[in-house]
Amino acid sequence: MENNVRPASMARITNFDLANAFIDEQVEAVRQQVGDKKVLLALSGGVDSSVVAALLIKAIGKQLVCVHVNHGLMRKDESENVIKVFGQEMDANLIYVDATDRFLDLLKGVSDPESKRKIIGKEFIEVFADEARKLEGVEFLAQGTIYPDILESIKQAEGKKAVKSHHNVGGLPEDLKFSLVEPIKLLFKDEVRVVGEALGLPHAMVYRQPFPGPGLGVRCLGAITRDRLAALREADAILRDEFDKCGLAEKVWQYFVVIPDIKSVGVKDESRYEGWPAIIRAVNTTDAMSATIEEIPYAVLHKITDRITKEVEGINRVLMDLTPKPVGTIEWE
Repeated sequence: MENNVRPASMARITNFDLANAFIDEQVEAVRQQVGDKKVLLALSGGVDSSVVAALLIKAIGKQLVCVHVNHGLMRKDESENVIKVFGQEMDANLIYVDATDRFLDLLKGVSDPESKRKIIGKEFIEVFADEARKLEGVEFLAQGTIYPDILESIKQAEGKKAVKSHHNVGGLPEDLKFSLVEPIKLLFKDEVRVVGEALGLPHAMVYRQPFPGPGLGVRCLGAITRDRLAALREADAILRDEFDKCGLAEKVWQYFVVIPDIKSVGVKDESRYEGWPAIIRAVNTTDAMSATIEEIPYAVLHKITDRITKEVEGINRVLMDLTPKPVGTIEWE
């Protein structure tokens, strides 16, 4: 059996008994693999990396070094919250790296989605390597890879084209000095959440909506510019704020804004105003392999539209994406 293939006999993790059995198995496997060496973990603060962090803390304690990289593509206040939760409340061994300029300089003028993903993924590894050189005994790199990442990244035996690559699946440099630790790579997203709760992580953290590894880089469509990225960050914050207020935050699995690299004519202060459209996407799913569209009340949409067009510089239209998966993917890029 290949290491990246989920056994057909593997039971779905649907309760704490199955989750605890999985945790015990992975804790022992990590201890056997790592020994007394240190492990670097890319800690974004999302569900997957948080569950991996909790698992590794249980298995090897302070041998785990959590690295949070601010690549300039985070949501509003995201890095600040990661530092607060993990650095202060969970007492993790946390290193914060502000690499905003480093990433955005490399991405300047790059419009192809796959190229953007590969640049971001490669640079993540380079950042970790830089941090590893400052530490002693680090031989392993932990990742929050889950099974849908693998399924969407590899070409299947019948020759189907891969949906997209993931920064944490394949594409790692040949000269990578770390061995990989990926304790949840055979789990679907719903199973990861059950494991997270069994580990004692806060409910709000376990059910935090997913956020892609490349961050807002795959939601700022086409070549990324700092002004459009700033507009995207603010519009996304407004969407999340309004979903919180109306109770949709707990109901919708994933919701976000994308901004394409196009402009249309609008009117502002009785003058011609060219701006970008902000496109809202809100989907529900259990395993991320298919997704349905959440119906948002018009009153909520009107409030979101009013706030975004008034509060965010550069946006003059708000649109809604009604495409399920398939045929559309959850993310636009």
